[in-house]
Amino acid sequence: MKSEFIREGKLEREAAAEEIRRYLDLFLRETQLDVQYEITVSKEAATPSGEPQIAIDFRGPDEAVLIERQADLLLSIEHIALRWLHLEPEYFDLIRFDCSGFRALRLEELKLSARVAAQRVRETNEPFHFNPMPARDRRLIHLELTNAQGVRTNSEGVGERRHLVIYSTAKPPKR
Repeated sequence: MKSEFIREGKLEREAAAEEIRRYLDLFLRETQLDVQYEITVSKEAATPSGEPQIAIDFRGPDEAVLIERQADLLLSIEHIALRWLHLEPEYFDLIRFDCSGFRALRLEELKLSARVAAQRVRETNEPFHFNPMPARDRRLIHLELTNAQGVRTNSEGVGERRHLVIYSTAKPPKR
């Protein structure tokens, strides 16, 4: 089923935000989670790399429930919302759910890890293998290191074992 929230390859931000509001009101009423949410819609159709066009942030007494176990529930709520909107995976990054800055902090940690790992690869000429991670996290690292000197990134593995590897682009010394 094609999403009614994508027109000419662009997300209909206001309409999608209203539908997310409808979904969240139903979800929160049924689950009785004691959290409130705020939806922020970007005024620009194109946002800086990694920035969502629609951001949803939760706050309230039950926010710990959303972010325990590496934010499994928060990510599940987000996944269902994306499916609720019938979005194709290429549009998933346009919408981001967060709770008390948990995802924002996680994204900054990933970017820092990427830069530190890239520096290590430049210094040692040895590949650096990250632990398996979701596609969104791998994509963030790929984007963070797109213009990094002396390294390139590649996703390897299959399914739950898919991980990112940083390789040196320097020629190995002759022996």
